[in-house]
Amino acid sequence: MPAEENKELVRRYFAALSGKDKPAETVGKFVTDQELTQHIAAFEAAFPRYQLIADDIIAEGDRVAVRATFKGQHKGELMGMPPTGKAVSLPLIMIYRVATGKIVQHWLSVDRLALMEQLGVASPTGPGAR
Repeated sequence: MPAEENKELVRRYFAALSGKDKPAETVGKFVTDQELTQHIAAFEAAFPRYQLIADDIIAEGDRVAVRATFKGQHKGELMGMPPTGKAVSLPLIMIYRVATGKIVQHWLSVDRLALMEQLGVASPTGPGAR
């Protein structure tokens, strides 16, 4: 698929999942990467109907890079942590590899410390921290 078609696939994927329930059959329309499928299910359980807002989408060849914002409310267990009820908003970077019209591999970079700080289970660090 040309890069522009891959970008459009990622746009449709975000539109189908962001702020909505993420049942396996819907995810399966876009994703064959089992690790990504498991990641989506885990975060959907912890942050039901979480949003992914694409700020930038860049594509070259079979790769699509997305700078996005994750938004959700912590209503389910996350990595053994009980729900806090707190809202989170985190920047993240994802790179997808697309083949035969589906996401087949991914790389994700997110600030996990910022997530823990927003959930109140880690103290802020660095300049200006209390």
